[in-house]
Amino acid sequence: MLAVLSRERTVARPGYSRWLIPPAALAVHLSIGQVYATSVYKSALVAHFDTTLTQIGFVFSLAIVMLGLSAAVFGTWVDRNGPRAAMATAAVFWSSGFMVAALGISTDQLWLVYLGYGVLGGIGLGIGYISPVSTLIKWFPDRPGLATGMAIMGFGGGAMVASPVSGRLMALYDSGYDSSDPGSVASGGAVSALFVTLGLVYLAFMLFGALIVRVPADDWSPEGYDPAASQDAMVTDASVSANNAIRTPQFWLLWTVLFCNVTAGIGILEQASPMIQDFFREGGTSAVSAAAAGGFVGVLSICNMAGRFVWSTTSDKVGRKPIYMIYLGVGVVLYLALALGGSTSTIVFVALAGIIISFYGGGFATVPAYLRDLFGTFEVGAIHGRLLTAWAAAGVAGPLIVNAFLDAQGEPGKLVSGDYRPALLTMVGVLVVGFVANLMIRPVAEKFHEPGSRTSGEHERSSA
Repeated sequence: MLAVLSRERTVARPGYSRWLIPPAALAVHLSIGQVYATSVYKSALVAHFDTTLTQIGFVFSLAIVMLGLSAAVFGTWVDRNGPRAAMATAAVFWSSGFMVAALGISTDQLWLVYLGYGVLGGIGLGIGYISPVSTLIKWFPDRPGLATGMAIMGFGGGAMVASPVSGRLMALYDSGYDSSDPGSVASGGAVSALFVTLGLVYLAFMLFGALIVRVPADDWSPEGYDPAASQDAMVTDASVSANNAIRTPQFWLLWTVLFCNVTAGIGILEQASPMIQDFFREGGTSAVSAAAAGGFVGVLSICNMAGRFVWSTTSDKVGRKPIYMIYLGVGVVLYLALALGGSTSTIVFVALAGIIISFYGGGFATVPAYLRDLFGTFEVGAIHGRLLTAWAAAGVAGPLIVNAFLDAQGEPGKLVSGDYRPALLTMVGVLVVGFVANLMIRPVAEKFHEPGSRTSGEHERSSA
């Protein structure tokens, strides 16, 4: 059984089509993308455990933190052992996380939910997130933005599938629950049964992805592809190890770029539903209903998913550094417009927020290709894993910044657009920091390259 999971058993034979790899990646990313659908059963868990939203919300935060940490710790292991072993391991952790959490709900032990979904599930998230991405980059060295966009689009779209399915399953397991009624709350037993169902279904899907995934042979490259022919000075034809990568200023500058981009995006996502209601509140009543606010969250999910594919693919044409100048520079303008004029109309508000969130998704999808440009494909999965600690940090910092400002302004349900202005202007400052960090990124100095890793001795670039 272990031999089947070995890297040697997954090397593709001559003539294998690289277009068979994206379905394997999507099988994993659509499954672990469920983490963005936790709001569907959040109220049910609050009622079941008779606790607060903060305590239940910590389950999501813990899962994101563990995603970043496990991606950093196991990144090198993923690269060395191959995607099949990594994807199968991710499937076991992600599925067992649901099972342990279901046990915690059934026995009224909230700490088991933290251990299951937060810790075990979070480890599955981290390993599952990086394993197909690094494989796709190796299969698509000529179009890494397209490749990573295909996979990470699936992560953004996972919640779009999981949210309605979860609602219908809870209604099936609890006849008193109406998923179409915002005021209806499912029983704890329904959520427990939902977790068991999701755990088994996701286990099957992710193992299917692990079964069909392949890695290219060491001497394989796309027909007509010459890594030394790139005219972009930011694209290296050398290789940098994960240990050397974290010693470079480029790694930490890109860490800052990702942290700033994610922090600003989460600033809107975390407050999306109440935010649009508060922006159009007059005389204590909002012009936007709860149902419309839920629709707004759905629009943002579509923008998040679309941005992951569209912007990342565009980066193959314009370059990774220029596309991040758009994410961060245009993001500054959009945040200013949202803070100062977002309450003029709902159309303006939705348009501004939608573009911002598309940049948020695009930043996630483009960063693996940026890493490939700077450090090569040698241990790009391990480097990507270490970089995702920026996501873990931003997952904590973003909500803390916004919630701290809002708590100081007043009570939830009574806030208006002006109360969001300090938080949004702070995000403008965060994006400016990221913009400057991106401007400072230069090609990696040759002293960090692996000996003899250049594919062409004629292809030299300036380094810093």
